[in-house]
Amino acid sequence: MIGISKLYCGTVEASDPLRYGRASRELPSHLLQFSADKKPVVVWNVTSACNLRCVHCYASAGKAARELSTRQGLELIAQLADYGAPVILFSGGEPVLREDLPTLIDAAVKAGMRAVISTNGTLISRDTAMRFADLGLSYIGVSLDGMEEVNDSFRGVQGAFAQALGGIYNAMREDIKVGLRFTMNRRNVAEIPKIFDLMASEGIPRICFYHLVYTGRASELMEEDLTHGQTRQTLDLIMDRTKEMIQAGRDVEVLTVDNHADGPYVYLRLKREGSPRAGEVLELLKMNAGNSSGLGIGCVNWDGEVYPDQFWRTRVLGNVTQRPFPEIWDDPSNEFLMMLKNKKDHVQGRCRACRWLDVCAGNFRARAEAASGDPWAEDPACYLLDEEIA
Repeated sequence: MIGISKLYCGTVEASDPLRYGRASRELPSHLLQFSADKKPVVVWNVTSACNLRCVHCYASAGKAARELSTRQGLELIAQLADYGAPVILFSGGEPVLREDLPTLIDAAVKAGMRAVISTNGTLISRDTAMRFADLGLSYIGVSLDGMEEVNDSFRGVQGAFAQALGGIYNAMREDIKVGLRFTMNRRNVAEIPKIFDLMASEGIPRICFYHLVYTGRASELMEEDLTHGQTRQTLDLIMDRTKEMIQAGRDVEVLTVDNHADGPYVYLRLKREGSPRAGEVLELLKMNAGNSSGLGIGCVNWDGEVYPDQFWRTRVLGNVTQRPFPEIWDDPSNEFLMMLKNKKDHVQGRCRACRWLDVCAGNFRARAEAASGDPWAEDPACYLLDEEIA
C-alpha cells in the first residue's frame, strides 16, 4: 500500500511510526505499513460463495466449496494471534454469507487482533451492522468500481450499487469505519472523479485504489489494464483530488495498492514541486519497504491453502489443516518462500538495476508471473521511465 494522503499530503510524518518502535502489534492501523517486523496481515478467504459475479474477482468466487470448519477457523485465529499477526481480514467470496462470521470476528478481537472485512456491501443490513459493531469489528472495506451503471456491469447484478451504498450507510450509522475499494482499469478509470465526489458528499473517510492484477477472472482483463501513460495521469489525478479534499478540511485516507512504483512516483513529483517534505517521504517509503508478499501479507484460502498474498493463487505454500500457519510461513525448507522473503536479490529485468529497489522490492511478483510465466521477471505494470529509475 502507498498512502497518497500520508505521503503526498503530509498527514503522516516519519517520526510517527518511530514513536511506537515500528512494532506491528503496537502501531495504529494507519501506520501499520511502516512496521519494521512485517508481521503478516492475513487475508482469510472464509468462503468461495458469493451473491455477485464480479468480472475481476481474483478468487473466481461463485458457489460454495469445501471450507474450514468453525473449529478449524478458531484454531487458525489462535495461531495467528500467538504468531503476532496484527490484522485478520475476512474476505471471500462474500464473507457475510458465512454464518459463523460473527463467531470468528469475536474470537479475533478477543485474541487481540484487529478484525476487518472485505465485502461487496450488499448484505450488510442494519442488524448485521449492529452485530458487527457490538463485536468490535475495526473496519469494513466495500468494493465499488464506479457509479451505478459501471459498478453494476462489473458486479453482474443490477442494483448492486444501491445495495452496497445501503450497506455502507448501515455500517456508518453504527460508527464502524468504512472505506471503498476500487480496481482501476480502462473500463472505469473515468469514474474516479465521481468516486471522490461520492466520498465528499457521503462522508466516506477512506479509499484504496487497486491496480489490476491478472489473476482469477481478472486474467481476462489483462488487455484492459491502464497503459503506463494512463497510470501516470491517474496517479496525478488521485494526488490532486486527495490534496483538494484535505485542504478543504476533510479527514480522508487515500491509498493505492499493488503497484509499488507509486511510491517513487509520489516522491519524484514532490521533488519536482520543490517540496521540503520530499526527504521525509523517502524515509517513509524505505520503512514501507515495497511489496510484502510472503512477508508482511499472506492469504489463507477457504480450504486451508496458504498463499503468499490473496492474488497469487498458483503458489501454494502449505495447508493449515496439515501444519500450523507459523510453521508454513517460516519454513526454511521452502526455497521459493525464502527467495520471496528476500525478493530484491532475485528480481530480474529493469527491476534488477532500478534505483528504487529498496523502496519497491521489485513490485508485484504475482503480476509478473501472470504476464510472463516467470515470478522474477520485471513487473509489466511498472510505469516509471528509464531516466527515472537509472
